[in-house]
Amino acid sequence: MDRDDTTLRVLSTSDLAGLDITLADVVDTVEQAYRTLAAGQSDNPRKLTVKPADGHSVSYAMLGRDGVRNVVAVKTSYKHGLHESREEQHYYTTLTIYDDVTGLPVAMMDCSRIGSLRTPAVSALLARECAAPDASTALVIGTGTQGRLALPFLLTTLPELERLLLSGTHPDGIAAVRAELARHFPDREIDLVTDLRAAARDADVIVATAGGHTTAAVEADWLKPGAVSILVGHGLAPSTLHRADRVIATSEAQMRVTGTDMADRHGNLPDVDLELPVVISGVSKARTAPDQRIFAYNSGLVVTDIALGHRFAQLALDQDLGTEVALWR
Repeated sequence: MDRDDTTLRVLSTSDLAGLDITLADVVDTVEQAYRTLAAGQSDNPRKLTVKPADGHSVSYAMLGRDGVRNVVAVKTSYKHGLHESREEQHYYTTLTIYDDVTGLPVAMMDCSRIGSLRTPAVSALLARECAAPDASTALVIGTGTQGRLALPFLLTTLPELERLLLSGTHPDGIAAVRAELARHFPDREIDLVTDLRAAARDADVIVATAGGHTTAAVEADWLKPGAVSILVGHGLAPSTLHRADRVIATSEAQMRVTGTDMADRHGNLPDVDLELPVVISGVSKARTAPDQRIFAYNSGLVVTDIALGHRFAQLALDQDLGTEVALWR
């Protein structure tokens, strides 16, 4: 880049909102980040977390390095008002990227769109790797940010899915899920379900994205043989984890930090059989038998944010988007 070392390009929410990127591009970028990590070319240290005693907020700091893109980045995340409704909460997340070849800053950006794309892309990769060979029915629980893009991403990695089920209670959210699917796959339709138990019994792939106040909780007894249950937010009971034949996680260490609500009455979580980067690399398979019930835990790895954030930065710089701030002048 033709620039000096005194300025930082800031990419706002509106800058990033105007960038076009295909779902396949997002999936490919995230998958590359996992492959690079599995090959030992990237670094993804454990995240740092602080939370006050009353639990009204939570903050994270994540540092990582992408060894293929040769960039280093720091991601911060701060959410306030955890005891309030989603509308009353405050959430801020940023990603700052540095070029590790030139030593110059690339950009600082709002990370919300990156996260809203990265997470369902990871769920879709988990589904692709864990689903039974004849999987044909997918169920999404929740209609928030993650629920709205879950089905389009699932169809990107599992185009053979025939039946798409949605469990949700918020009319605006349901409408948004339908709109997102129509935007990406106008020929596909969603069946809205009211009997979660019956829907879970039919589903080969379940993606639970509901918020913390949901009453939805799929139990292990409801699952058909060969089903894969993917936890992003809420909507699965702990039994789906503890009685699973196989447990896959993006990161076992992070699951043990952020997945404590799935612990048993003794506060324990079962061992993870495989982590997703190893599965993506092709070294080991997530599923070893058609009838295995698999539980998959989707927690973010900063290397995927870095890869996708750098891809957005490339697109933004090509269009000369953003504001140059003389931060170090």
